[in-house]
Amino acid sequence: MTMYSPHLKPKVRGHMPVMLPMRLRADGLPLADRLFNLWTLTALVLALAAVLIGPAFAQLATPDERTILMILLEWTPTLAKGFGFNVLISVLSMVIGTVMGVFLGVLQVSQIRPIRQSAWLVTQFFRNSPWLVLLFYCILLIPFQFEVFGVKIPFPGWIKAVIGLSLPVMAYTSEFMRGAILSIPTGQWESAESLGFSRRMTLTNIILPQTVKRVLPSWMNLYAVLTMATPLVSIIGVDDVMALTRAALSAEGRADLLIPMYLYILSWFFLYCYPISSLTRVLERKYSVKL
Repeated sequence: MTMYSPHLKPKVRGHMPVMLPMRLRADGLPLADRLFNLWTLTALVLALAAVLIGPAFAQLATPDERTILMILLEWTPTLAKGFGFNVLISVLSMVIGTVMGVFLGVLQVSQIRPIRQSAWLVTQFFRNSPWLVLLFYCILLIPFQFEVFGVKIPFPGWIKAVIGLSLPVMAYTSEFMRGAILSIPTGQWESAESLGFSRRMTLTNIILPQTVKRVLPSWMNLYAVLTMATPLVSIIGVDDVMALTRAALSAEGRADLLIPMYLYILSWFFLYCYPISSLTRVLERKYSVKL
């Protein structure tokens, strides 16, 4: 193969440099491209798999002792129930937080100044509060049971956790809604007013339906972040997948099970959250503003 050199003129008239064979770069690829590429990612995945599965196969020589792989499979149904509980907490927190956040976001664009400022203060307070501190406050401030007409109604810890996680979701959704409403051109408000629409009718029938596609990518990204934050509830005594993992490790009493067990749980969260993040990126590209 003949290599192209800028000092050599093409032998045939009319040949352009872009039509000639590619010239090898003397300085090579940048350091970032050499470190982070498909081969590096493959090597990391293989190394992770070796750490997770390797000890399990290494113990095949000792038939009297169960392998790590066998233990993981035995505990999978129990851990799956705990993981489903994490998903349930994330879904309920997202639903409650979204409903409150939409209402609070609408109040942030109210024409009444005290309402607008109060909604802004509530949004900023919960948006900038640590999630774990909010969980502790909900656990400590909300009683464990209520008494209604002499009947005691229990209030379990996982419901308090749902309330605690829905507060930051409410704050972030409120900001999403405020930005989406303000991004609608003001001409639509003026046109609706000229047609006799009240402000409430304009908001519910014209403005809010248009905010859905503007809010959806950020809202889905928030759900992925919320799902990854649900293991925080294990700190306040809720029996989620992390609490069950610690119980399994205590029951087995094997130090070599620590890393594979947590990697096993980590892979579950990754497989659940990564498609959501990928779909979020697709929606962001689809609904992005073309300048």
